[in-house]
Amino acid sequence: MLHVKHIICSTQGRPVKLFANHFRVTSRPQQITYKYNIDYMPDIEDRQVRSELLLQHKAIIRKCYIFDGTSLLLPHKLRSPVKKQVVKVTIEFTSELMPTSPDCLRYYNILFRRFLEQVGRNYYNKREAMEFHDHKLVIWPGYVTSILEYETSITLCADVNHKLFRMQTAYDLISDIRDGFPTKQELQEQVSKRLVGSVVSTMYNNKTYRVDAINWEETPRTTFKTSDGAEITFVEYYKTVGIVTELNQPLLISKGKWQKSKQDTPHEPILLVPQLCNLTGLTDELRKNYRVMRDLALHMRLDPEKRQHELRKLMNTIQTNKEIQRELQLWDLKFDGSLLSFSGRILKEVRIFQGRRVVRPFQDDWTKETRSGPLLNVKSLDHWLILYPTGYYRAASSFLQSLRRVTPTMGIAMKETSCSPIAVVAYWTVPFLLSSKVVCVLSSEKKELYDSIKQYLCVSCPIPSQCVIARTLDKPQTLLTIATNIAQQMNCKMGGALWKVETGLQNAMFIGIDCFHDTVNQQKSIAGFVSSINQELTQWFSQCIFQKSGQELVNGLKACLEAALKLWCKHNLFLPQAIIVYRDGVGDGQLQALLDYEVPQIESSLKSVVKLTFIVVKKRINTRFFVESEGRLRNPLPGTVIDVEVTKRQWYDFFIVSQSVKDGTVTPTHYNVIHDTVRFTPDRIQHLTYRLCHMYYNLAGVIRVPAPCHYAHKLAYLVGQSIHQEPHHSLASRLFYL
Repeated sequence: MLHVKHIICSTQGRPVKLFANHFRVTSRPQQITYKYNIDYMPDIEDRQVRSELLLQHKAIIRKCYIFDGTSLLLPHKLRSPVKKQVVKVTIEFTSELMPTSPDCLRYYNILFRRFLEQVGRNYYNKREAMEFHDHKLVIWPGYVTSILEYETSITLCADVNHKLFRMQTAYDLISDIRDGFPTKQELQEQVSKRLVGSVVSTMYNNKTYRVDAINWEETPRTTFKTSDGAEITFVEYYKTVGIVTELNQPLLISKGKWQKSKQDTPHEPILLVPQLCNLTGLTDELRKNYRVMRDLALHMRLDPEKRQHELRKLMNTIQTNKEIQRELQLWDLKFDGSLLSFSGRILKEVRIFQGRRVVRPFQDDWTKETRSGPLLNVKSLDHWLILYPTGYYRAASSFLQSLRRVTPTMGIAMKETSCSPIAVVAYWTVPFLLSSKVVCVLSSEKKELYDSIKQYLCVSCPIPSQCVIARTLDKPQTLLTIATNIAQQMNCKMGGALWKVETGLQNAMFIGIDCFHDTVNQQKSIAGFVSSINQELTQWFSQCIFQKSGQELVNGLKACLEAALKLWCKHNLFLPQAIIVYRDGVGDGQLQALLDYEVPQIESSLKSVVKLTFIVVKKRINTRFFVESEGRLRNPLPGTVIDVEVTKRQWYDFFIVSQSVKDGTVTPTHYNVIHDTVRFTPDRIQHLTYRLCHMYYNLAGVIRVPAPCHYAHKLAYLVGQSIHQEPHHSLASRLFYL
């Protein structure tokens, strides 16, 4: 069972009045409702067709109904089962739902989303689309909504969302690539590289599909069987919704989702015509374009005041639209039109220690202090190898050959070769590999080159390394700052410490766990495990676990923890009294699975005297908080904590706003304590969590999540994106992945 919230909420900190993007449900059905299972023979996969077939019996079902594709909710009981002969539709009674049933809320969400235009998982309005012709982009504004039960009431959480389309079809992209890669093999490789893993939107129904592969053997002239068994070509099938003019284009393959009713049987792959598929999202090139990102931010990054304005538009539409009101009245559903308000607290400012200095993160210039102030623990930075790859290195292999020639050499001061323009700056010796540092100055952001360097320096020749893009060193006015930041980062990777905070907890080990899933290449998933190995939380042990693609629950935590405890004992000569785990990347539906699968692995490695607290960290949330100042809504201050009203009654959970943002609305982080034998009070676990957000060495500032959590993310991401194999064991006690 999940850990139940302490009866007493936290009390420390300065009270502050807050608003949230939640709207209280003021009325809902109080009578019993009736749930029916809907079965089709032969089976119909298309949800819209299933709905149309069912609604042929609207005289029996009546106007008040909610249908999710497989089940039907009615406020009245049907007199007799319904059947039709051509396609047999069977409506079978399954259960009565009490007004307090959680299943009712699921149907209310379906009803509410029926009011909004659907594209993919969220709901958007193409009639209010914003076009950026200079960038060939289109933004559809929309909302993401959910109706859930919280501490004292049921609320509608609504947030502003956007869908971004490119003014380019998948076939346009294929044509552009064809112009630059004339051979068949090159064309297919480049098309797969650009399209596989991307998301496209079909013009005829605005549904989104993930491209999993390209079928080069079939074309729009290929025939397929329709739901009624007839054979037809793609060209003929799409005549009514769009004209297919290019008959030799390949087809896109999207693997279907698993059927709810048949968990062991996946859908047949869906074939899509590229000419009828719009591309969505941003390419890497667009993300690097300052003008593009600036223009998009002006429309998509809403501050609290603008966000409130858009949410009021939504609620006003709900309150004034006659059709929506008619449906809501049938179910006796009503919503408060005002933002939910309640009291939060602002925690005391965290003190940052740098040698004998004490830095205030949101008042002092922390960056300046970090540059000029004494560091806690500075590792030797005397021996440097700086490599400058120029335009000569057209392939990653050329640069690596030079790197391999240099790294094992003793006592190199300067090297210039006629065939490979590579400069090694500063005096460099290699008495031990880990006492050396490599900085690679790259002429471009080519992923292949970066990956090759990291694979070599993290696996074959384990040396802490840093890659820098040459253009970041072009501005003389910022060169000293950049060089200082590089030196600080290398100091961390060598085991040095830039600052520390007082956690208020003695003899405690902190662990971060996160998973990386390669959605593009469908490679193995990587679980990153990171743990503190000293009292000051300035040194960390790391290990990776390779799992099958898409696997989120981690297997192998027992071995990771045993290795971490061994290193902890080496540094401290005793076992920790408590272990606090911050687990990222897990959805609400997997909480019980964590308790059943991951927590026992950790407990099996612990002595009875060692206590364990397991906290799930959730960043992708739709809840936002605001404060009112001078008649306007603004972002809450860093350190704002919320553990009332919008938390769950059955959970021991809370929100923390740890950062400040210059533009837009700050996003809080949600924490859920699912296991706790340490028996933390709410005040203590909240203060501890907030302080850990100040301990990430790759940023002279505060991050959204506790440092061990983000370290685990960085480790899993580097291994999953670039290294693709286990890093060398000699780097396990270094922050080489920053």
